[in-house]
Amino acid sequence: MPRLTDPDPESFPDDVREFLTSLPPDPMVKMLSHSAGTVKPFVQLAKAQFTSLELPARSRELVILTVAEYTHSMFVAAQHYPMSQAVGVDERTRQLIRARQLDSPELSRYDRALIRFTAEVVQQPRVPDDIFAQVRKFLSERELVEVLQVAGYYWSFGRVSTVLNVEVTKVYGDESVLGTPDGSSSG
Repeated sequence: MPRLTDPDPESFPDDVREFLTSLPPDPMVKMLSHSAGTVKPFVQLAKAQFTSLELPARSRELVILTVAEYTHSMFVAAQHYPMSQAVGVDERTRQLIRARQLDSPELSRYDRALIRFTAEVVQQPRVPDDIFAQVRKFLSERELVEVLQVAGYYWSFGRVSTVLNVEVTKVYGDESVLGTPDGSSSG
C-alpha cells in the first residue's frame, strides 16, 4: 500500500495539471506529482534519456536493470524488463544481473564493464580505478557521463518507488515480468 495518498489535481498549477493530463495514468507519476514544481522536469528528463542520448538503448537498459537490482526497485524492474528485451537484452543477461553475477564469463566484456561500473556507482561514492579503466575502454566521455545521469535518475526513481511503496504496475500483461513466480528479486 502506498505511503502517500494521491494528490489533488486541483491543487496543481494549470501548466502542471495540463502536462499531467497528457500522460497515461501511472502510479509513479501520481506520486511524483506531490512535488508539483519538479514533476514536469523529472518526466521530461526521462524522455530525454530515451531520445537524446548517444549511449545505445541496449546499454541504457543494462544500466537501468542494474540500478533496479541494486536499489531493490520492483517498480523499475517491472517497467524495464520488457523494454530491455525489446532492445536486445536477452533473458540470461537479465538473470545474471538479478543474481548479481557481474563477472560471469557469459557476459560480454562490454556488458561486464558497464554492469560492474553501474553497480559500483549505485553502491559507492567513488568507483575503483580498475573498474573505471575497464568501462573507459568501451565508452566515450559523453557516454560515460550519460551512464552516470541514467544511473542517478533511476536511483532517484527507484527510491521514490521503494520508500513510498509505489504500486508495481503490470502494464505488460499477466506474466511475471521479473522472472520468478512470486515476482521477487534477488539480493
